[in-house]
Amino acid sequence: MAVVAAPAAPARAGAVLATLIAGAVVANINLSTANVALPDIGRAFSASQTWLNLVAIGCTLGLAMSVLYLGALGDRYGRRLLLMLGMTLTIPASIASAWAPTVEILVAGRVITGIAAGLAYPTTLSLITALWGPGRPRVRAIALWSSLSGAGAVLGPVIGGALLERFWWGSVFLIAVVPAFIVLLLVVMLVPSGVNQSQEPVDHLGGVISVLMVGALVLGVATVASPTGLSQALILIAVSAGLAVLFVLRERSARNPLYDLRVASRRLFWVPAIAGMIVFGSLMGGMFIGQQFMQNVLGYSTLASGVAVIPAAVGMVLVAGLAARLTLGIGTRATMLLGYAFILPAFLVMLLAWREQTAAVWVGLAYLLIGCGAGLALAPAARSLTSSVTIARVGMASATNDLQRDLGGAIMQALMGSLLTAGYAATMAAAIGTSAEASKVTQQTSAALQDSFASAATLAERYPTFTQEIIAAARDSFLAGANWAYAAGAVAVVLGALLVATCYPGRTRERRLLDSYAAAESTASESTATGH
Repeated sequence: MAVVAAPAAPARAGAVLATLIAGAVVANINLSTANVALPDIGRAFSASQTWLNLVAIGCTLGLAMSVLYLGALGDRYGRRLLLMLGMTLTIPASIASAWAPTVEILVAGRVITGIAAGLAYPTTLSLITALWGPGRPRVRAIALWSSLSGAGAVLGPVIGGALLERFWWGSVFLIAVVPAFIVLLLVVMLVPSGVNQSQEPVDHLGGVISVLMVGALVLGVATVASPTGLSQALILIAVSAGLAVLFVLRERSARNPLYDLRVASRRLFWVPAIAGMIVFGSLMGGMFIGQQFMQNVLGYSTLASGVAVIPAAVGMVLVAGLAARLTLGIGTRATMLLGYAFILPAFLVMLLAWREQTAAVWVGLAYLLIGCGAGLALAPAARSLTSSVTIARVGMASATNDLQRDLGGAIMQALMGSLLTAGYAATMAAAIGTSAEASKVTQQTSAALQDSFASAATLAERYPTFTQEIIAAARDSFLAGANWAYAAGAVAVVLGALLVATCYPGRTRERRLLDSYAAAESTASESTATGH
């Protein structure tokens, strides 16, 4: 099928881009809104650290598990339609989360919110790629979209912290309701429909397999450190591995595959996909652990802990224009590596400087570094992905870009949350064992103390004589678990940088590969059109 080239820019380009970025912000703002409320949620439901991890990753789980399938549906049935559906579903899903009567229903509401984001978020990048022609205008549009939408993930805790000063924990899940309605109206009025849509049928079986595969993987990683859930976690991970094999076999044999493995094997596709996964995962994981650290250890209010992450958003916005210029000037590889060079010191600051008496400047510095790094690395990664495919298949590229962010966010949060859980439990168990009152601690009390900081804090209220000792032990245990998580983040960043440095080509080779991809797609389209 011949593909119509995208115009240089759509009519009312500024308003259309602002609308698409706003839609991405609505989708992203829900990713981190729960983080600032986790201590309150833990106390409200007496939730374990494992359940708090699931609340935190619920939205990214829903998005990550659905984004590949929904991206293909957008290519076929209309990207604008999916964006509208995503904004619409966001409203009831947010309301259900806000008034959830149990932690289990809250997790379900978060997952549905993530599916709503899965309808909207990949569509915004697909529409930018379809509406803006290749070259400088598209690179700039993608850079703005990447940085500003990523900053949306940082805004959640800021607004949520302010709300929690006056309202209950559920208020943080209502942040996106009004913006979603406004974006829905703007999409109807401004965004064109039917731009370079594919006419090929959708591989529904592959889509269902992808949903189950990603969902099982994220849930398995999120619960692997649970004291009672290790066997279930390993089963989930094994199921995900089996489904991955089925997915590959299906996509190799399908006439119209959901995920074109031929395209996915290109270095300009799979390298930035994995690299971006680590970058966005680092941002989300750092915020996930950091919000709990600031409230549980430093004693910050919800508002103060939300405001403390503003430097991350500032960093992402500040480098948006620079990321576009550097991508065009020095190439994708060098720009992504520069981003990694900012993120690694951020984790080192967390690991070495975040302690019980940490000054606010060290918290702000870590978030500023990680925000600048994410802004520099994610924009060229998104541009590389979307430049590697035809416009008709851009939903696959944008879905992969979103998958890299959200699967990366879900896995890094799950991994860091699991390490936090394991480190906390191990340190608390050791503290109980060496306590002078160890013989008086029942098995039930010991389990509650090792469950989570929130559980220990609740127990401390019941035993005022030992309140100080319990809280002190809980803080020490949390710091130990957090350090495990920060160290894992630093290792992941180093591995990501090595991947980019060794596997992604330099600027000249990158341009040649892009030209060869375009030529191959043109030849394939001509052969299809002539029946050969």
